[in-house]
Amino acid sequence: MPDPILTTTNLQKSFGALKATDSVSLDLRQGEIHAIIGPNGAGKSTLIDLISGRTQPDAGSVTLLGQDVTHAGTAARARAGLGRTFQISALAMEDTVLQNAVLGAMGASGKPWRFWRPALWDADLRMRAEEALRRVGLADDAGKRCAELSHGQRRQLEVAVALTLSPHAFIMDEPMAGLGAEGSRLLTGFLDSLRSEAPILLVEHDMDAVFALADRISVLVYGRVIATGTAAEIRASREVRDAYLGEDA
Repeated sequence: MPDPILTTTNLQKSFGALKATDSVSLDLRQGEIHAIIGPNGAGKSTLIDLISGRTQPDAGSVTLLGQDVTHAGTAARARAGLGRTFQISALAMEDTVLQNAVLGAMGASGKPWRFWRPALWDADLRMRAEEALRRVGLADDAGKRCAELSHGQRRQLEVAVALTLSPHAFIMDEPMAGLGAEGSRLLTGFLDSLRSEAPILLVEHDMDAVFALADRISVLVYGRVIATGTAAEIRASREVRDAYLGEDA
């Protein structure tokens, strides 16, 4: 079996007496979608912050393509090939759709952020940004301000920004949040096609999307992984049903 693209080993993070991440070990393999589910307050956002570099762990490690990135910042991890979308939008609302995508492409290039406006005329960056917008269906909206987009379109734009990094792995934090049934269906189809390009670590509350997409699912409760398995195995787990899914799973 090929080595994992992304691995966490015994990650720990406490905030005072609260153990938000309790020795979490998991991996992300080529070509898969690995979903992380769990109740509110389970520590999912903290885990994603540890993996993406926004927060430093108290103990444990994160490796990307076999390289230890535990103490690397978010920008360094992005340049190493980690693409992230956020639970709460991190887009620049007063800038255009194209400008937001170019900013993502700059993150991959390593060019200084203070020169981002001239970068709009950089042919390579602009081409990468325009291709990402085309892939998510926003090519015709490139000139719109981000603030003018619908919620679903902003989700699409976040994915486009991640795509400009040409990532080796995607980290997606509740991409279905706030989408209607049609928006969720369209995004589910897109993510399904994306896994062949780079594997996806997916945090999501939409269980229909999780069970439709995930090759493996890890269940996080009180900062600890209580089960990892296929959708069928997770549905059948008494511990998971008791802790999170309930009897209707």
